[in-house]
Amino acid sequence: MIATIKHNSRNYKIDLTKPLDISIPLKGGDKNVNAWYLDPPKISPHEEDGFVGKVSEGASTNFNDIWFNPHSHVTHTECLGHISEEFNSINKKLKQFFFLAEVITVAPEQMDEDFVISEKQIKYALGNKKRQAVVIRTMPNLGDKRCKKYSDTNPTYLTEAAAKYLVKKGVDHLLIDLPSVDKERDGGELLAHKAFWNMSGKPRTKATITEFIYVPNPVEDGTYFLNLQVAPFENDASPSRPVLYKIENP
Repeated sequence: MIATIKHNSRNYKIDLTKPLDISIPLKGGDKNVNAWYLDPPKISPHEEDGFVGKVSEGASTNFNDIWFNPHSHVTHTECLGHISEEFNSINKKLKQFFFLAEVITVAPEQMDEDFVISEKQIKYALGNKKRQAVVIRTMPNLGDKRCKKYSDTNPTYLTEAAAKYLVKKGVDHLLIDLPSVDKERDGGELLAHKAFWNMSGKPRTKATITEFIYVPNPVEDGTYFLNLQVAPFENDASPSRPVLYKIENP
């Protein structure tokens, strides 16, 4: 199933039968990815008045309750409502779902006791390219990113200058394989979040940040089309499923 997409006066072809899913699914229990000091997510049959929602235990259907936090337990996309005083919903702010995206791989730099993604690295990786979305894969890119426990590990984060540069380049959608674009313990400064949403000026209400992605190693750096879909939650953030489509050669 080949689709032709016209974008900025150019035609691109993608094969819709070859999606590259870069989301991390939600699982109940300790094998799930986790951050921000929360207990693991729970997926279990609903129980009430002797009813157990499980076919193998006599119910007519499987009927599970799910407890999780999108920021801690799953690939999620967030809007500026994550840090704004007024309520902003990702379901209201994200209205377009298909974007020209660039996948880049970055080996974080050490800065004092931290590891960071710097403006210099972003500049080098993007060059003169202008993209609606940027997908950042950090090195090393091990499979344990899909189940890692990040609390109290001081993960890599994005510098404020790097976030500002992405804004300058016109990037509206930032995707990263980390629990946050900001430092785990920063005293609430949230410098990269605030810079990307331009909270000190005219807020970028249509911009989104997607965290906890996983870009498999066979996915090469380069240009793709991104389909960014979120569950329709009226919340600052929602579980999401970003999918890449490789651009076919003419």
